[in-house]
Amino acid sequence: MKETEEIRVYKPGQGRGWGFRVWKAMFLEIFESFELTWRLFLRSFKAKYRQTVLGFLWALIMPLLAVGTFVFLNKSGILNIGEVDIPYPAYALLGLTVWQIFAGGIRTCSNAIVAGGGMVVKINFPKETLVLSAMGEAQIETLVRFALTLVVFILYGVVPEWTVVLFPFALLPIVLFTLGLGLMLSLLNAVVRDVANVVSLASTFLLFITPVLYPEPKAGFFKQFSAFNPLASLVAGPRDLIVKGYLTQPGLFMFYSALSFLLFIIAWRLFHLAEIRIAERVGAR
Repeated sequence: MKETEEIRVYKPGQGRGWGFRVWKAMFLEIFESFELTWRLFLRSFKAKYRQTVLGFLWALIMPLLAVGTFVFLNKSGILNIGEVDIPYPAYALLGLTVWQIFAGGIRTCSNAIVAGGGMVVKINFPKETLVLSAMGEAQIETLVRFALTLVVFILYGVVPEWTVVLFPFALLPIVLFTLGLGLMLSLLNAVVRDVANVVSLASTFLLFITPVLYPEPKAGFFKQFSAFNPLASLVAGPRDLIVKGYLTQPGLFMFYSALSFLLFIIAWRLFHLAEIRIAERVGAR
């Protein structure tokens, strides 16, 4: 019996365009690279915590400091947080935990290509795996913060609404939004290394102008600004499902969810088209 082999014929321009065959090849490429993504994730995870004294405790210390600061400012009358439906520490920690999906993810994803410089130059592999593994690495801290939030909920006797079962699905839009931006910023950072610093500063600034540690303003400039801030809806939506049991602004949440999906699809395709040039840019540095 003769053994049959599958022969792949590569044609010029076959990776271009936006047709079904291109998307099928992209999904298949990511699926076949799952083990590589997992190994890259483990490598980054071990390297991050190998020489730290506090390790995972940093994921607990930072949100506790942020919430503690806002509690002090609110109690002292310096800052008026406003009324929330559950004890403020639980409310703020929940918001920060959802926010961490974006803030942690965008920082690690934007630096993924540069961090994997040696591999990018010497090995031919789907560069998306670097961004996906970086996203996974960042979400370890998110899981730790979810555990802390659960403990605080128990201590304050907060019982989530039944819509908590929809909470994981409500997180998908902010994950896609982060991955979409992360893919584009990782390419840009390979060309202009200042991008990583700008992203770090911007994420800190966005934290204070996005209703994460405080409820959404009911009037004024920041009320109008929140309507044009995708992160405001993408953070508030999942939190509403736990605290209120319904979406306070379902229209905006659905709109920005669709926008997040579109952003991810376009960013992934553009990243895939540009990955041939990535090694040249990184190697030239």
